[in-house]
Amino acid sequence: MPRWSPDGKTIAFIGGLMSDEGANGGDVFTVPVAGGKPRNRTPGLKASASWLAWLPSSDRILFAEHADGGTGIATVDLDGDRVTSLWTGPETISDRGWSPAVSLARDGKTSALIRHSFHHPPEVWAGPIGGWKQVTHANRDAKATWGEVKSLHWKSDAWEVQGWLLYPRDYDATKRYPLVVSVHGGPASSRHPAWPGSFFDLAALAQAGYFVFFPNPRGSFGQGEAFTRANVKDFGHGDLRDILRGVDEILKTVPVDPNRVGIAGWSYGGYMTMWAVTQTRRFKAAVAGAGIANWQSYYGQNGIDQWLLPYFGATVYDDPAVYARSSPINFIKQARTPTLILVGERDAECPVPQSREFWHALKTLDVPTQLVVYPGEGHGFASRKHKRDAMRRTAGWLDRYLRASNSPDGGSANDRSP
Repeated sequence: MPRWSPDGKTIAFIGGLMSDEGANGGDVFTVPVAGGKPRNRTPGLKASASWLAWLPSSDRILFAEHADGGTGIATVDLDGDRVTSLWTGPETISDRGWSPAVSLARDGKTSALIRHSFHHPPEVWAGPIGGWKQVTHANRDAKATWGEVKSLHWKSDAWEVQGWLLYPRDYDATKRYPLVVSVHGGPASSRHPAWPGSFFDLAALAQAGYFVFFPNPRGSFGQGEAFTRANVKDFGHGDLRDILRGVDEILKTVPVDPNRVGIAGWSYGGYMTMWAVTQTRRFKAAVAGAGIANWQSYYGQNGIDQWLLPYFGATVYDDPAVYARSSPINFIKQARTPTLILVGERDAECPVPQSREFWHALKTLDVPTQLVVYPGEGHGFASRKHKRDAMRRTAGWLDRYLRASNSPDGGSANDRSP
């Protein structure tokens, strides 16, 4: 997000560890146009800046941020690098795309943005920051068909970790419920409260009688750059501990049946699903979308290999061991969890051979599994038919092995087959 200052003397930008183009997170830096060393203006920030703009003067920068599972807006005064929070909320804000952002007027005071959460569908709002008024009502008829949501915090190693727990519709504290852990992609990303609608958003499962858990483990945005960097050379290890300890926290507080816990995810979430079923038998069902089974072979198969270097510290040819220690395929004989595997035929980011390799191993070991390759699709699906099919198969697989009472389309679990 490089931005020239109004006086033309300085460029501001966001610097940090980022895995996906378009999913921004890090600290705010400035560098003189004439040259010199970049200066971190937000060292120690317990959030991840995602968008920025200069205010009319050249001594203050406005930025949006991932903040503790939610989003926020703040300023940094370059005279002393003082950060001032202007607004934070348990919701998603954007001007477009993935990252928290606003559209700022020339006066530096008025802004427009899209706001939404688990219980409020997307609408355009505008006005002074934090004092916005709703401008559109295009989704006024959309109603949430799931339960309440709570932000959870728990301790894992040296970290304070956050996640969101979405309750089932018509929650009854006297009943026992299944739980699905939904792991976000990235890993440098964050799950905010958002109106379900994006591809492979498992929030809709709460309508079918599930608790749905959205953890933001180490490697995620929202807790500062040190937290985002905490999975470097450690994929699958510390981040899985964070997730399992989050599940432990849930089991202490709500009536979840520990024998009906599943895990699912897409992209990095698909990798974490593959990894989890080779490391623990706590999960009774799994759905791995566009996952990565073997980091060593993946390095030569994908079309975006440069993102691996900051995370693994070297190419696979220079340090194969660091890739091997995080590859699910190397631990495959420990897997027993029934696993559905989904992938797009033309996925260049997490290619089909990764999914096929994992499926082949599970099949050879007599672990219940199914591989579905969607023709013509890439990493994110374009066809509405394919999106719907992927979600129906996911719900059917989870219903089959977690024995939820209802599926998202109202059918009985016993009437469905994956």
